[in-house]
Amino acid sequence: MDGQTAAIPDDPRFADFRYSDHDRFPLGQPQEPEATSTLLDSPNLDSAGERDGFQGIVGMSSALLEVLDLIRIVGPTDSTVLIEGETGTGKELIAGAIHTHSRRSARPFIKLNCAAIPLGLLESELFGHEKGAFTGAVGRKTGRFEAANGGTLFLDEIGDIPLELQPKLLRVLQEGEFERLGSTQTLRVNVRVVAATNGDLWKLVSEKRFRSDLYYRLDVFPISVPPLRDRAEDIPLLVRHFVARYAARMQKHIDRIPGSVMDILVSHCWPGNIRELQNFIERSVILTPGNTLRPPLSMRRPAAQSESSEQSTTLQDTERDLICRTLKQTNGIIDGPRGAAARLGVKRTTLYSRMHKLGISRKGG
Repeated sequence: MDGQTAAIPDDPRFADFRYSDHDRFPLGQPQEPEATSTLLDSPNLDSAGERDGFQGIVGMSSALLEVLDLIRIVGPTDSTVLIEGETGTGKELIAGAIHTHSRRSARPFIKLNCAAIPLGLLESELFGHEKGAFTGAVGRKTGRFEAANGGTLFLDEIGDIPLELQPKLLRVLQEGEFERLGSTQTLRVNVRVVAATNGDLWKLVSEKRFRSDLYYRLDVFPISVPPLRDRAEDIPLLVRHFVARYAARMQKHIDRIPGSVMDILVSHCWPGNIRELQNFIERSVILTPGNTLRPPLSMRRPAAQSESSEQSTTLQDTERDLICRTLKQTNGIIDGPRGAAARLGVKRTTLYSRMHKLGISRKGG
């Protein structure tokens, strides 16, 4: 091969695709090979995350590298971590990396999605139950806290835990003790909790839907995971990663991605974040007959239709959104070379003044 790739042949599935700055994806009669294409074995596409031992975390953007730095800092401690980020940003991978970099890495890493468990069964899933504790309890069940003893428990969608169960969760976080459902025997455990949410927990607190004391107990070390639109420079790495994964799984040989395709993928807003990109690449690999990736670009939703790409209507709204987003990325840190003031290119006193005027807290709200 000469390092070039032929244009995608005429295909009715691609005929009506339009996307932001791209007038139309190249179609029609066979054209000259593209001079720019991504080679899947190109050495400059190594992932900083994977190279540093963060399995499955792909990217080299400054936003991601800051998250990895925070993982290295908090990993060896036993402190509770709260991971905040939109759906599909890889919060579970971040939780796994925290466990891997901890002194508990050889012990269990137990996961529970609080939103996926019916409310009536969540207490049993977390704390276990005794035989006869409720209808259908035909035997003793070990809960997730007990199973994670000595290791790490990852509680995803922590905001979906009902109010009546939150005091029991707070107790085990503070005291390390609980009782199985239907038992009076107190059990003690040594568990590190890593929680995650795709919502605004502080808003739930203000709405009396989440206990403030539990919030403060979880928010010991917050980590904000950036959405994919804030780390677009990582998209070529992610595309390469997922193409290689699914091509191997489907026993296909795909070693080229046309430059025009990559441009479109990079410029798309991906409201579903990495999960949406991953699923799209899997579909693309399925539809690719040869060694050059042929994605179904007509199936991509234009960026203008995405709620996450809506533009602020006033200059003040734009300024507020920028400050809030930057504060979340820096975990509320304003001073220093990695603080929000430095990122925004303003003096610390200026940023404080604007925050006060716009009613913005350090948490970016």
